[in-house]
Amino acid sequence: MSGAQQGNSLCSWHKLSLLVSSLLFVYISSINSVPLDEQRDQGPETYSEYYNYDQLTVLLKSLAQKYANIANLTSIGRSVENRELWVMRITKEPTADVPGKPKFKYVGNMHGDETVSRQVLIYLLEYLLEKYGEEPRVTELVDSTDIYIMPSMNPDGFEKSKEGDCTGKDEGRNNAKNLDLNRSFPDQFEEIHVNAEDIPEGTAVMRWILQNKFVLSGNLHGGTVVASYPFDDSVAHDTEGTYSRSPDDALFRYLARVYAENNPVMKTGQPKCVENINETFEDGITNGAKWYDVAGGMQDFNYLKGGCLEITMELSCCKYPPSSQLKTEWDNNQEALLAFMEKVIHIGVRGFVRAARNDAPLADAVIMVAGINHNVSTSRFGDYYRLLLPGTYNITVLAPGYVWYIFMRKTVYNDLIFQGKSYGYTGVNKAADEEKDSRVTVQPQDFRHHHYNDMQLFLQKFSSDYSSITRLYSIGKSVQGRLLWVMEISDNPSVHELGEPEFKYIGNMHGNEVVGRELLLNLIEYLCRNYGTDPEITQLINSTRIHIMPSMNPDGYEVSQEGDISGVQGRNNTNNYDLNRNFPDRFNFVTDPRQPETLAVMNWAMSYPFVLSANLHGGSLVVNYPFDDNLDNVSGYSKSSDDDVFRMVALAYSQENSQMFDGHSCKEMDLYQEYFKDGITNGAAWYNVHGGMQDWNYVNSNCFEVTIELGCYKYPPAADLPKYWEKNRRSLLQFIHQVHRGVKGMVIDSKDGSGIPNATITVDTVNHPITSNTAGDYWRLLYIYIYNTVNYSHFLFHLFSYSSVSTFVNVPKEGAEIVNFTLTRIHSYTNGQTTEDTTPILDPSLKEFQSLIKQLSGESGLDKLIKDTHTQSSFRYRRYSEVSEFLRGLTLNFPEITSLQSLGQSVEFRTIWALEISNNPKVQEPSEPKIRFVAGIHGNAPVGTELLLEFAASLCINYGKNAAITRLINETRIVILPSINPDGRELAKEKDCTSTAGMTNVHGKDLDNDFFGNASQRAAEPQPETSAVMDLIQERGFTLSVALDGGSVLVTYPYDKPVQSVENADTLRYLATVYAKHHPIMHSGDTGCPNSQMGTIPNGVLRAAEWHSHMGSMKDFSVDFGHCPEITVYTSCCLFPPAAMLPTLWAENRKSLLSMLVEVHKGVRGVVKDKSGKPIVGAIIVLNGGVRVFTSEGGYFHALLAPGLHSIEAVADGYQQQSQKVSVSPFEAASSIIIEFDMENDIFGLPRELVVASAAAAMTALVVTACIIWCVCSAKSNRQKDGFHRLRQDQDDYDDEIRLMSVGSKKSLLSHEFQDESESDEDTLYTNKL
Repeated sequence: MSGAQQGNSLCSWHKLSLLVSSLLFVYISSINSVPLDEQRDQGPETYSEYYNYDQLTVLLKSLAQKYANIANLTSIGRSVENRELWVMRITKEPTADVPGKPKFKYVGNMHGDETVSRQVLIYLLEYLLEKYGEEPRVTELVDSTDIYIMPSMNPDGFEKSKEGDCTGKDEGRNNAKNLDLNRSFPDQFEEIHVNAEDIPEGTAVMRWILQNKFVLSGNLHGGTVVASYPFDDSVAHDTEGTYSRSPDDALFRYLARVYAENNPVMKTGQPKCVENINETFEDGITNGAKWYDVAGGMQDFNYLKGGCLEITMELSCCKYPPSSQLKTEWDNNQEALLAFMEKVIHIGVRGFVRAARNDAPLADAVIMVAGINHNVSTSRFGDYYRLLLPGTYNITVLAPGYVWYIFMRKTVYNDLIFQGKSYGYTGVNKAADEEKDSRVTVQPQDFRHHHYNDMQLFLQKFSSDYSSITRLYSIGKSVQGRLLWVMEISDNPSVHELGEPEFKYIGNMHGNEVVGRELLLNLIEYLCRNYGTDPEITQLINSTRIHIMPSMNPDGYEVSQEGDISGVQGRNNTNNYDLNRNFPDRFNFVTDPRQPETLAVMNWAMSYPFVLSANLHGGSLVVNYPFDDNLDNVSGYSKSSDDDVFRMVALAYSQENSQMFDGHSCKEMDLYQEYFKDGITNGAAWYNVHGGMQDWNYVNSNCFEVTIELGCYKYPPAADLPKYWEKNRRSLLQFIHQVHRGVKGMVIDSKDGSGIPNATITVDTVNHPITSNTAGDYWRLLYIYIYNTVNYSHFLFHLFSYSSVSTFVNVPKEGAEIVNFTLTRIHSYTNGQTTEDTTPILDPSLKEFQSLIKQLSGESGLDKLIKDTHTQSSFRYRRYSEVSEFLRGLTLNFPEITSLQSLGQSVEFRTIWALEISNNPKVQEPSEPKIRFVAGIHGNAPVGTELLLEFAASLCINYGKNAAITRLINETRIVILPSINPDGRELAKEKDCTSTAGMTNVHGKDLDNDFFGNASQRAAEPQPETSAVMDLIQERGFTLSVALDGGSVLVTYPYDKPVQSVENADTLRYLATVYAKHHPIMHSGDTGCPNSQMGTIPNGVLRAAEWHSHMGSMKDFSVDFGHCPEITVYTSCCLFPPAAMLPTLWAENRKSLLSMLVEVHKGVRGVVKDKSGKPIVGAIIVLNGGVRVFTSEGGYFHALLAPGLHSIEAVADGYQQQSQKVSVSPFEAASSIIIEFDMENDIFGLPRELVVASAAAAMTALVVTACIIWCVCSAKSNRQKDGFHRLRQDQDDYDDEIRLMSVGSKKSLLSHEFQDESESDEDTLYTNKL
């Protein structure tokens, strides 16, 4: 072969090689171009790396392809940056919806930088897919449950996050629009303003939740280790510490514990995260809002809008831990993730709802559980799943378009799903004979006359049997000591729910008019037995707080006689007073003494925001409405401002009672031939009644009341009672419905969104204002009409008033129009001019504290605090040595918040201890209010000592654990004197209820007669115990003092001294009333003490001199010389009751003691300073022209005042007097004011400038004259000094000097020393020495 051929051959070979290589490259490239999810099987999981979005997508697609028989991958939407929101569905037949399988979901990585959740959900779905068919547990779970797993809800945020970032310092938490996805869902307590296009992730998830009827869900996060459950926020939106309870609270706690108990870190309750090393969670779980308030959270949306129970699991302290930690995190959470899923199929009830006619499934039928105000609904297959804890439940099923409501009673067992049968529903369109209302309503069976003991047992039985919807309570006692029982019926008893109106029925006011008493007992039975089964009853109880008092006059009933038609035996109370002539009257002064039954009802009516009421009587057949009397005291129509409303509600009752509506009330009885058109009448048009209850309700409260006469027979035979029930059943229900007529809503502060209490709502055509409730909600009954409604603040609160708001309201025929008012604060100045509020924004911490005070001042604020406060007590009486050891123990165990000081010693040298509790107990902090609690002034009444020791321990133990207690201690200086007569205590004996042994000190002196500020009033030196306490009181600086004593159940306020009245009586009475109203017995005014001569004490409060007047009392001294208001609380009838009574007495007084810690932060506070900003110490603050307080170090002052408008004057030497008006709210913390002094402008009645100029001129003239005299004297004097004397050589010169000096200043004359010519002994001695 030639060289050329060889070259060509070589070239061809190279071409062939190149071609083959090229083809091979193309082939390999074509292989590599196959989609990644189709090119390989996944190898074993290594648990050692995070998967980014692309890797996650590849993995999920691969798994879906590999396990197509049980897995289906879909996207529910896209993120802001267009990434898919992947969801893996794992179940048998994953592409089909089949009935009978509950839906479950897990969502992870909602916050992009909380990444553990993302990875453990990947591991979970891998585990479920790989173990299906191998492990029975997994196989059963997948076969029986429709499982949805979303590893990443925020893929954009994940891509921005950085591994190793434990605290979220880098970007990634929020979505690409920088919005927190867990603050972007619709919220029940706050309007969330977010554009849907800015949160496509949230929008997609919301749509997904609403389209699928998920039963149970978990939302996985990071940052600590705990399981959090709804609700996540509260109406108050307190930053932390407010337990926001859902209707399924117990179930949520159980579900959270299921997860926590299966996580080895979480179950300890001590995550020990570096950022918050001391944070603990009992059982590893927490209520969301109690931990911290989150508005717009996903778990609450799931529950409220999706019917799905969701828990939020925080999985790790570090949000984005190193990947080397992932295996540990999976090990910690694997069992918890599985156990939580299993609960969807193991607890509660499940079943199908189908039509009876054709067995067709009924979608969206509502499943209601009696006592739990949260419903679920059926899916399109008619199947339902209702998670419940073990127990027995009444369940109702309601289907739109169907009239058969089936009552079903189910017992749920632990770890067992009780399979419900299919429920048949008769369709509305069936034949007439099948159209009837098949609703099963249970009618009362117990028709008989109930005497007091029988009635009491009846009420106790129903309260016990239906405890989820009832609360039995007493509002006081009758003359003979019978309890005045009230049964509350509500879906959330003992709680006023925001926006829910309150209603009351009162029966048997006249003891011999008994039909109302029996009807109300029938009504209680009917409501309880049909709740959850009858839709009307269920809806009524769920939306109304109903209070029923069967008997207001139980004493009168007991002496009445069956068969009485028109008699009077038993009509009046035991004191023979007609209770319906015993209320304050608008036209006539009622001279009869107020009876205990009357006072109890008056206190009750003012304690609840009642909207509508009826008083049930007998003797005629008519509904009687206000007014009951008139100014002329003659029969005639006495029209109230709300006459149309009263006629409307009266007709609502009479129209349902055909015999009443007929108008011929007692036509079968010749004695009465009355006619009432439509069965209603104006009270005064019928006959005049002075002192009636219905008029008092209308005039003095927000409550509209009518009087219903139920029949002409006052005490009919028991055999007639079923007829009365049948005639009045619908009327009784229809009347309750009227409470939902008119207008209702909230009055809201525009500045902080809080409700405004005691705001006044007026209607342009109706001269009858009503006020908003404590939380700012209101209800205004109105007739069908278009009204102009105005809202304005009734009181000037927080130094502010509010601008009025006016709106037109169209009142509907049915239901209530919701109208919310948002008011703007305006300043109020003394000249009457107002400007909009320009108060600078409060420090967030101060604003938070003010919010806490407002919350604790609300109706159930202190109840919630007590419920959330840890207490573990072992009560017993302690002698002096044990008290001392106990106090020292507190200082040793809680040194950072306690300080123990000896004030002095008793006669027998026992120490008078004072314990201070505050966050800085050894430092004077004049800006904080200081409260004093004192007990043991009488040694034979040691209950107060034990209560204060328990109070101190409770505060210390809960410091740092309960947010509210912690904040109160941080903002208050609390001084506790548990025993100021320890010698007397040693002499007293337990169970001596009336003994005086130990009452005095060992000198026989009653210490409460030994506090005298003026020596002229004192016959002897003060006792050592008195002296020690007097020194403490005179330190001043105290804002409030509470003394505990024994021997009754009431509160007294100064003065103890007879005759003299105290200047700030309104404030002192108010403070005493606050304590009493939080006491379950005291506020009723019935002490219940044997041998009590006082009778009923209004509100449980008395001026001390009316109780036991005497001189030298501690509280009088505190007011006069300590400038501190003091009240005395008598805690028990028995001076030294058995130790077994102490837990009860603690329970009775605990709330009241806490209320004082709240109350001390109200009133008015501020600082006094001059123009330069220098604080003025010792300035006098004069309150309402009388009471004086003094500014302390830093110029601070604080004074408690009764709610309302007050005048304040500030006086300081050398400064102009300052004055202004301030307002005090009963619900809010004192706002701080600044009083700035100018220099006094007038001197001796002349302008300051004139006086200063004149003084300057006079001083100038004086100085010039002095200079002239000095010069003249210097020129003419020729003096010599020797020793202490000046000896003058020339008598003439001396005389000239005297003459000249007489022309000048006397001070100049006195400034010169001179020697008398006469010789003294001193002169002689001096001369001799020379």
